[in-house]
Amino acid sequence: MTINSFLARRVLTANPSATKAVTLKAKQLRDQGRDIITLSQGELDFDTPQPIREAARTAMDQGQTRYTEVAGSAELRQAVQHKFQSENGLNYSLDQIQVASGAKQILFNAFQATLNEGDEVLIPTPSWPSYPEMVRLASGEPRLLRCGENAGFKLTPEQLRAAINDNTKWLLLNNPANPSGALYTQSELRALGEVLQDYPQVWVIADEIYEHLRYDDQPFTSFAAAVPELSERTLTINGLSKAWAMTGWRVGYCAGPEPLIKALNLLQSQSTSHASSISQAAALSALKQPHTFITECVTELTRRRDLAVASIQQIPGLSCRVPQGAFYVFVNCQSLLGQVTAAGQTLDTDQDVALYLLEEADVAVVPGSAFDLPGYFRLSYGNALPQLEEAMRRISVACNNLVAGGNV
Repeated sequence: MTINSFLARRVLTANPSATKAVTLKAKQLRDQGRDIITLSQGELDFDTPQPIREAARTAMDQGQTRYTEVAGSAELRQAVQHKFQSENGLNYSLDQIQVASGAKQILFNAFQATLNEGDEVLIPTPSWPSYPEMVRLASGEPRLLRCGENAGFKLTPEQLRAAINDNTKWLLLNNPANPSGALYTQSELRALGEVLQDYPQVWVIADEIYEHLRYDDQPFTSFAAAVPELSERTLTINGLSKAWAMTGWRVGYCAGPEPLIKALNLLQSQSTSHASSISQAAALSALKQPHTFITECVTELTRRRDLAVASIQQIPGLSCRVPQGAFYVFVNCQSLLGQVTAAGQTLDTDQDVALYLLEEADVAVVPGSAFDLPGYFRLSYGNALPQLEEAMRRISVACNNLVAGGNV
């Protein structure tokens, strides 16, 4: 018996994280002594705010190291309840709220709890690479709907209506979006909701993990608030990882119809049980903090975004839209395809471009094909300004050398 015949088909058909693969390759080169600048991770370089760290230490000192409810402590769920009400205009009972070990676990649990073989999930792309893989691991079928640059990388009502069929179970909306930084307006969400009102079998997952990372005073509307008629078939997901610089703490939360939340709770009770009690104490502190840290974070990220965008617009063969949210630039590199390196290698794909930048410029980015939109690459501006500035300089030199090499 081979290992492939022993493993489940759902595992064999799934792919590892593309972003993690690039980061691992960059680490391997760094371990060899290369000065690699990693712009491939979905992580900010900020430390978790001091009051949140102190809350975790206090919780440990007070002995809060035992089991909590699987759904999360009552205190934390009350804080989540208040967050949804005060920030999003959404009212949920505590039984409609679930806390987990990261927003990613909630997504995974939601698909495991609802998908049967043949069920389809509509995923506008470019999108986070883990979405379709989690659907496949739940024996579902991801339907990838490419949303091009001319549409602002956003799903249109016409595109949505054309994609729905009898097998469609979920529409997954990431807003603001990774990797494009696109932000749906309230009217755009309403227009999508009007389509879905004609298809009562289709539910919505609203992944709003980047909610607070928005620029230029752009407003944010939660999907369930924009389309309250669909609130009974909307699962709203959020977490602490991005806005509060708490990626390693692994705390996410969601709210939705009580029967669905009960199913998620049941599934979680038989897998990981509750999120870490210490992380929950830290999350409770984060949700009670004033948004001073987030405001300062967005101010700094705006400077980084503007540097990255201005640099890209000056590099031959590259272009980009100005992201409205998250902390990524989705760079159009189609004009580089077909160019030749100084070593005589032709860059045929965005993967070739990403590998060229890693090996020639010592800068790690993620190819757009990983997000189901070839001809682009994702660049994170989660790094400090001096490091980001040096990365952009290296990319500029590499692209200029590429253009010169192509003319040899």
